[in-house]
Amino acid sequence: MAERPTGRDLVDVTRRRFEAGNRRDADAVLSFYAPDAVFDASDAGLGIYEGADAIRAFLQDWWRSYEGYENVPDEILQVGEEAVLVINTLLGRLHGSSEPLQQHNAYLFEFQDGVIVRWTAFMDIDEACAAAETLAEEQR
Repeated sequence: MAERPTGRDLVDVTRRRFEAGNRRDADAVLSFYAPDAVFDASDAGLGIYEGADAIRAFLQDWWRSYEGYENVPDEILQVGEEAVLVINTLLGRLHGSSEPLQQHNAYLFEFQDGVIVRWTAFMDIDEACAAAETLAEEQR
C-alpha cells in the first residue's frame, strides 16, 4: 500500500494541481480529488459543487469564459496535518474583453488519504487565513 502524501508532499500535490489547472486539463486536476469532493465557491457567489462531475463541469465552464487564464499560487502553505492554504493571483482576460483581469484570492484545500476532499475559495485573504488557522487547530 502506498503511503499517503503529508507535509511537503501536500504542498507539491497542490502545486501540481495548479499546473494542471493552468493547462486546463480537467482530468489531471480531478486526479487530485476524491470522487465525492466538495468545491465551495459560495464566498465568491458561485455556489457549492459536490462531487467530481460537478467540479469538472464548473471548471470547464469557468475556463471557457476566459481567453487567457492563469492561477498563480503566490504562497502555498501547509496549515494543518491535512490542509493547504494557497494565496493566489488569478490573471486572465474574459472573452470579448480587452481589459486584463487580476484578482487576489485564497484557496483552502482539505486532504484525506492524500486527495483533496474539500476546496474552499475565499475572496478575502484574511478570512481564508482565519479559516486555515481554525482548521489547523481542529486537525491537532
